[in-house]
Amino acid sequence: MFLNDTINAVSFGEVLFDVFGEEKKIGGAPLNLALRTASFGFPVSMISAVGNDEDGQVICDYIKENQLDTSGMITTEDYDTGIVQVTLNERGSATYEIKFPSAWDFIETNENIRSIVKNADVFFYGSLVCRNEVSKNTLMSLLDSNPDMFRVFDVNLRKPFYNIELLEQLMNKADFIKFNDEEILEIASALGFSSENLEENVRFISEKTDTNSICVTLGKHGSLLLWKGKMYRHSGYPVKVADTVGAGDSFLAALIAGLLSDKDPQKALGLANAVGAMVAGCPGANPKIKAEDIHLFMEGRALEL
Repeated sequence: MFLNDTINAVSFGEVLFDVFGEEKKIGGAPLNLALRTASFGFPVSMISAVGNDEDGQVICDYIKENQLDTSGMITTEDYDTGIVQVTLNERGSATYEIKFPSAWDFIETNENIRSIVKNADVFFYGSLVCRNEVSKNTLMSLLDSNPDMFRVFDVNLRKPFYNIELLEQLMNKADFIKFNDEEILEIASALGFSSENLEENVRFISEKTDTNSICVTLGKHGSLLLWKGKMYRHSGYPVKVADTVGAGDSFLAALIAGLLSDKDPQKALGLANAVGAMVAGCPGANPKIKAEDIHLFMEGRALEL
């Protein structure tokens, strides 16, 4: 599916169960990113922590079954595996109640984890994992440990677990930043910029953080990409939304895979919009999607899975 599928990816952060009423589904944005990237055939390592409980064992087994390297997974006796209560509105958009503390708040570095990151070509991270100092300090040390890897910051704002000082610090570490439209407007405003024009906000964040590659997702209206200083747009694909959980994560996985492998920004953006729409059309964060299904979807021959 990609010209170069040997790019070594690492994803750092929360692994957990999303709870929808009586139903539980494995999730966490960094894990969703890792799973979708691995589904494209790339080697992927997951760095996180689970509790010594049934939920943690189920997550670790699931990660192994989906071809992720689990050597960066830590099991702790002191904290339970993460749980998030998910509430969907009538449009399928989600709000989250995130249990604290959870095992993934206490990801401590070790020699094996440092070795994994040393060999990474791309490193995914988000802001939520920084809500506790232990995981935050580990992340910061890993971001500085390999100057050659491509650092991808997936913003994923979850109140009350962030502040502008933290976000600015994380953006300054990134080679690539992904926002949704509400997030970039909120952050740019907090940094003193006032404009409703998304391109102007992207340019402002780019200059402020010295990051020349930024993406903004626009829901059903597609996405906007600044890649190495040049702006690209895609209008998106129509889909009947089941829920939006994980759609942005799969979007980002496809986008980075395309940008780093095929090096065609417009093609990568189109692929990412298709994959994100297909995930939004399915319940849960990690539906199985085959390469041939994506091609059919993009050709308009299969608008629903």
